[in-house]
Amino acid sequence: MAWLYLIVAGVLEVVWAFYMKQSDGFTKITPTVITLVTMIGSFALLALAMRSLPLGTAYTIWTGIGAVGAFIVGILVLGEAATPMRLAAAGLIVSGLVMMKLSAH
Repeated sequence: MAWLYLIVAGVLEVVWAFYMKQSDGFTKITPTVITLVTMIGSFALLALAMRSLPLGTAYTIWTGIGAVGAFIVGILVLGEAATPMRLAAAGLIVSGLVMMKLSAH
């Protein structure tokens, strides 16, 4: 169950990051509320996952899902650049996440 909590927490991190961008520095109310609610949900699920997962593993996976997810949303939704170097960097993050998952006991 801890891994499911962690994955959902990571997805919520992507959601709050996207809506934080949409909030225009917290000047738009709806995106700001969505940001805050999904932040709380993300942190709560991360805390639940950390009950049984090692700190380093849980935090690395959580931030990695958020980073790569936000990168993908940036490209697909916001039209950000998908340069070879950015894609390679995202690939390295994903490979690190896989290694961290494989190393967890």
